[in-house]
Amino acid sequence: MIPDDYFRYVLPHKPANNGDVVYFPYWRFKGMLFFCGPHKVDERYVDISQQAIRNHNFPFSVGIRSQAMKIQFVTPDSVGRFLKPVIEHQQIFGDFEKRFGRNIARPILHQAHIGETLSLIYAPFFIRDKLYDAVLDKPVSEMSIENLDLADYTETDPRGHIRFVSTLCPHCGWDLDGERDALVLRCKNCQSTWYPVGRKLKQLKFARMAHGDADAVYLPFWRIRADISGIELKSYADLIKVANLPKAVQEDWHRTAFRFWVPAFKVRPRIFLRLAGQVTVVQPRDELVSRIPDSRIHPSNLPVAEAIESLKLILAGLIKPRKTLADKLAAINVDAKSVALIYFPFKEAHVEYIQPDYQIALNKNVLSLSRNL
Repeated sequence: MIPDDYFRYVLPHKPANNGDVVYFPYWRFKGMLFFCGPHKVDERYVDISQQAIRNHNFPFSVGIRSQAMKIQFVTPDSVGRFLKPVIEHQQIFGDFEKRFGRNIARPILHQAHIGETLSLIYAPFFIRDKLYDAVLDKPVSEMSIENLDLADYTETDPRGHIRFVSTLCPHCGWDLDGERDALVLRCKNCQSTWYPVGRKLKQLKFARMAHGDADAVYLPFWRIRADISGIELKSYADLIKVANLPKAVQEDWHRTAFRFWVPAFKVRPRIFLRLAGQVTVVQPRDELVSRIPDSRIHPSNLPVAEAIESLKLILAGLIKPRKTLADKLAAINVDAKSVALIYFPFKEAHVEYIQPDYQIALNKNVLSLSRNL
């Protein structure tokens, strides 16, 4: 399912209240926020909602309901009056530095919003002598609603904004494989992968490490080649100098192109940044094969655009010594040029997934719980 712009949901409520229900809109934002300072990177994971129409009679947000309740898509069967949002979401969530960065040490050299998801949630209410919460069937407050005139607000029809894309391989017509939250779908018949672009699927360049064991768990990473200005970083040899790594530069490293490696899956902010930095520093040069792994594959649920948003942040974490960051970062621009999806084999241990070649470990519970981010 692909929305025209963003998904629209309703909070579930008692069917008996459908006749005179009024749906009040709330913007919801989920995602990771990063604030890069001269000495460290602070991160936040946020899941917030706020009125899309300013009105003191209605609650300011839906609170934890969007997380605790099983919200539903707006469907053609949804009956009631849907109020049209008046406040654009940019007005509410545009200034994250002011909203969430108050306790962050200054100066903030760079900030990024990664893995962000914007949606519109309609909360059901109905009007009697008071304004009632249709979920609880209780008054919102004891205040009268003499000054509440919903005729002042425009109604809208939020239905019909979802498009369905066939999960048949556009190349050979075979059934595509993919988990419920996956963005990348796989065709094992013609060994191809597909990614939603607009209202259709576009073939995606992919590969996997050739040496993975039969029982390996494959985690996906976006490998991104980018043009970087403001700093000399074109090869692995340049990375050794930029990151001040304790290695002697070898001649062939000047011919090894530098690439960013970004997790293609959602995970907690601190873990996300650690994994991206670890794999980018390693710059894997293993043999690759363009074949879908036969063993378990973790879903790719972080969009390419969000991975690209993280590139300057990852680079900021690599620059050493740290005291030079403030002078360098403002002049640096990162322009992504090509993207490929690479599957990394990890061995399953008791509590961790371990990449033995590069000594990278990821807690299994952390990865499992991150599916809800």
